[in-house]
Amino acid sequence: MNGLMMDFPLTLPVIFRHAERLFPRREIVTRLADKSLHRHTFADFAVRTRRLAAALQTLGVRPGDRVATLCWNHHQHLEAYFGIPLIGAVLHTLNLRLHPDELSFIVNDADDAVVLVDETLLPLWEKVAPQTHVRHVVVVGATKGLPSLEPRVSSHEYETLLAGVEPIANEPDLDERTAAAMCYTTGTTGKPKGVLYSHRSLVLHTYAASTPAVMGMSEADVVLPVVPMFHANAWGLPHVAVMCGSKLVMPGPHLDAASLVDLFARERVTFTAGVPTIWMGILQFLDANARVHDLSAMRAMFVGGAALPQAMIESFEKRHGLKLVHAWGMTELTPLGTVSHLPLDLADGPDGAKFESRAKQGRPVAFVEIRARNENGIVPNDGQTMGELEVRGPWVAAGYYNRDDTGDRFTDDGWFKTGDIVTIDARWFVTIQDRAKDLIKSGGEWISSIALESALMGHPSVAEAAVIPVFSEKWSERPLAAVVLKPGASASPDDLRSFLAPQFPKFWLPDAFEFIEAIPRTSAGKFQKMALRERFKKYHVA
Repeated sequence: MNGLMMDFPLTLPVIFRHAERLFPRREIVTRLADKSLHRHTFADFAVRTRRLAAALQTLGVRPGDRVATLCWNHHQHLEAYFGIPLIGAVLHTLNLRLHPDELSFIVNDADDAVVLVDETLLPLWEKVAPQTHVRHVVVVGATKGLPSLEPRVSSHEYETLLAGVEPIANEPDLDERTAAAMCYTTGTTGKPKGVLYSHRSLVLHTYAASTPAVMGMSEADVVLPVVPMFHANAWGLPHVAVMCGSKLVMPGPHLDAASLVDLFARERVTFTAGVPTIWMGILQFLDANARVHDLSAMRAMFVGGAALPQAMIESFEKRHGLKLVHAWGMTELTPLGTVSHLPLDLADGPDGAKFESRAKQGRPVAFVEIRARNENGIVPNDGQTMGELEVRGPWVAAGYYNRDDTGDRFTDDGWFKTGDIVTIDARWFVTIQDRAKDLIKSGGEWISSIALESALMGHPSVAEAAVIPVFSEKWSERPLAAVVLKPGASASPDDLRSFLAPQFPKFWLPDAFEFIEAIPRTSAGKFQKMALRERFKKYHVA
């Protein structure tokens, strides 16, 4: 039919070529393992990425093959983000915080042909390798020679491999619906599940994330991804920064508060993103060293992965002039789902209402549609009725890799069931009340552990808090709060219960408080409530 648009492919090579042509002088900075800084330009990045693509072809990598990375955030990992899909292969980022047995299962399930491994992570890989069928191991940052692996495995040094080939001049034409990357989600019960991302989904996700309604990225930005590049595509930051020509600053393995704040100030970072535990540490560091570092260039710090206490948003802004922006997503969403920017009609409202709004998980970004459902059907947008969040969109998974049985994660009409229990208000703001498995049902009524945790972390003596259900003969389940106090601080159960009382119905208040040294965490930095449940499984209340 005459008059229709070109059928132009939405692929990562298009983003790569755009950056290669328009932003050759923009800089990429990496803090290396020895804490020195490595600097080069987008032009250098482009040539090296093309060399990596050619080198992988010499190792026998073909379209559709999976190439794994076991790496921190650095410029070589960025090269892999684009060099692997440039030849039609699939980037498979491995979570370096998982147990070797879990990593072995993931590598075998994905059938990875090649793995890129940081030299500092070789001890971990050597525990994984014997149980896998990987044919080639490429060591990044090698200084001590190559590892001795099984005869069937070839070892290569990254820089030598790149130096031995000419950069590919013309990448192959790719179908936008073929796979470009994959991650495994380990947040559910059972074996880890692979999520495949198509070129099309990644390009649409990148474009949406770059808009003012989400990250608002431009060539003027300096972007530091604290969120690991092995975790849910680093929330899209590498793709967005390259497409927009933003300067990139990579922290390497140094994710302590002092190192991060030093990089923020030294490189005049304007945008960063990470999980709440990162920001908890940075807030404590800034409170103790507020006048040492100039962070005036920072325009936004995105936070996701877990609910953020409102008190932390207020503390950053009021004490340090720094803006935290809440977002929500999942591995199955590439991961972007909602962002909590302040609506225009609240811009001139009282501070309390503004901070309360920003502490919510936010409103859906364009092309992500949401609804919530409970046993009575789709819940109203009243901000009170709880239901499980369901989503659909062009970067939402339609199934899992190598799994015909997707369990109960997808509805008959094509929506993905997130497992998050939420409320949705009239402005379409999502507030996560709990994971379905962590919701406390007391006497037939639901209690949100997340709401209690966020409130507890607003107490001046509390560093962290996690709330879990414990057995009650009368009510079936009652909340127990596991609390970590700040150094030198004190608080009694009565103090904490009195602090919560004005904020919640009486039946929500925890029956018990246990003061512990640390809350166990998952590999993504989230509270590992399963471990707490096990620890307190014999705990009974009336």
